[in-house]
Amino acid sequence: MENTRPAAALRIMAAALALSVSVLGYAQDIEDDLGRPFPLPARTPDRIVSMAPNITEILFALGLGDRVVGVTRFCDYPPETAAIRKIGGLVDPNIEIIQSLDPDLVIAFRGNPLRLVDRIAKLGLPVFVLDIGEGLGALFPLIARVGRVTRREDRGEVLAAGLRERLAAVDSAVGRVEKRPRVFVLLYGQGLWTCGGESYVDDLIGRAGGTNVASAMPKKWALYKREQIIKDDPDVIFILARSREDFETGRDWLLKKAGVESVGAVRSGRVYELEENAASRFGPRLVDVLERMARLLHPELFGEGP
Repeated sequence: MENTRPAAALRIMAAALALSVSVLGYAQDIEDDLGRPFPLPARTPDRIVSMAPNITEILFALGLGDRVVGVTRFCDYPPETAAIRKIGGLVDPNIEIIQSLDPDLVIAFRGNPLRLVDRIAKLGLPVFVLDIGEGLGALFPLIARVGRVTRREDRGEVLAAGLRERLAAVDSAVGRVEKRPRVFVLLYGQGLWTCGGESYVDDLIGRAGGTNVASAMPKKWALYKREQIIKDDPDVIFILARSREDFETGRDWLLKKAGVESVGAVRSGRVYELEENAASRFGPRLVDVLERMARLLHPELFGEGP
């Protein structure tokens, strides 16, 4: 009987400590992706500032749109973001605006200058910094991290489960392919920008049942040469564009380059549009992009045409 008293006392002390921490508004410390300790809130924050478009999309997907009080000028999805106060861009956020929004959670992302993130933290604002993964699989721990720091763990699990199910369906279908089309991805803009082997878009191509012709490039994004495209002779070309008009402009620009008309994708008419924002943001819509890629690369597997 005597031996049970110390254990019971410890349990009581632990419960009291947990209660006191909860009263103070925090449950425990966790680390952000910079390895910095962060006091985990005991409940969902009421005023959240997002410093990156993909974080904004994840917050909305977790049902937190009504708690987001500040976003970047690049945050344009979902459409409801148009009515939210803009804090500036990824690399030039306005710290005064962020402070004026009186946030109880600021979520930063790689691409936000660390010196500015540090300045925000020095103002006493709770800043949680996240990083990006190299492949689509890293999306799920990212969602889990956002779910945890916003205390929407359950919603995060549901969201991730749905995305995993869709990913598994693509994996199952593509697992039956015998031939993988050669793929070239063009980022519409200035020059022949494409994704290298270090980009998560390279992972998307592989999961969709294709082979990235630029995968040997040890970079995320890099300029490609017209002569190399002709030599690689891709079977499919995806153009990342923000609108149908941009896609058509980019496609016409590419097709006017000497020799490109001989490429297999051009001769067969397999030059397709992918939404740039969805493909270039490490968020839930990447699974939409994957599904579209897979259907365009292997329409026979999905019972439909392009």
